[in-house]
Parts: sequence; C-alpha cells; structure tokens
Amino acid sequence: MAKEKTLEDLFYDTLKDIYYAERKILKTLPKMAKAAQSPELKAAIEKHRDQTEGQIERLQEVFEIFGKRAQGKTCEAIEGIVAEGEEILDEYKDTAALDAGIISSTQAVEHYEITRYGTLKRWAETLGLQDAAKLIDQNLAEEKQTDADMTKLADTAVNQKAA
Repeated sequence: MAKEKTLEDLFYDTLKDIYYAERKILKTLPKMAKAAQSPELKAAIEKHRDQTEGQIERLQEVFEIFGKRAQGKTCEAIEGIVAEGEEILDEYKDTAALDAGIISSTQAVEHYEITRYGTLKRWAETLGLQDAAKLIDQNLAEEKQTDADMTKLADTAVNQKAA
C-alpha cells in the first residue's frame, strides 16, 4: 500500500516547485529587461532580478531548516507563464504596447509566486517551522511589492503610452 501523503510531503513538493520557478524566472528576467523600452521598467526588472537571487538563497535556507537538499521540480505553471511572456516579446517587439505586455507577463509571474509563498508560509507555521515561515514571508513581501511597483508603472506611464 502506498505511503500516506502528509502536509510535510505537500510542503516539500511545493517548495521544490517554487525553487524551480524562481530559478527559471532568474534566467528569464534579463531577456525581459533587455526588451523593455521604458528605462523605469528596465530598472524595475533589474531590481527584481537582484531580489530573485536573494529569494533563491532564502529558499535554500528553508530547505536546510526542513532537513532536505535544495532541489527543483519542474513547474508546469511557470513554464506556461514564461512561454506566454516570450510570445509577447516576439509578437509585440518594437511596438508601443510591448512594455504593457512585459508588465502583464511580470505580474502573471508575481501572482503565481504570491499564491505559492502565501500557502508555503501558512504550512510552515502549521508544521512549526517558524524560521522557515519568516524567510518565506520575506519572499512573499518582495513579490507583493514588485506587483505593486508594476501596477504603479503601468498606471503612471506605460499603459497610456501603449494606448
């Protein structure tokens, strides 16, 4: 009979999922920054790339706290979101709408990460992993801030220019 799956198993699987996702995003962000036309958007993406490096390091600490080796597990969701983002880069290249498309792609990633980190934080707390929960919460806060920054950029400059 198969072993009963527990919240710990779910936590570990989801941790591997977001670890894979963050590493995939880290590889994609330079391409987005290079394509961005607005200097503010370019700067915001570069800032987020630096944050993502820190988030990966925090996730490695969470794996350590959990007593497991840091490893990723292919995340189909992020693969799809990144593929859609690359499609936008191709289809809207050299158009006024490109930056708006880049922001929408970035926010699709952010929203995925926010749901994952929110869930992982609650599970870490439930499992008594307070130190892990704090690290996860730092990542969550950064993702929420990036999402807010992207919304502000869209509202104050990019969307009007695209229209």
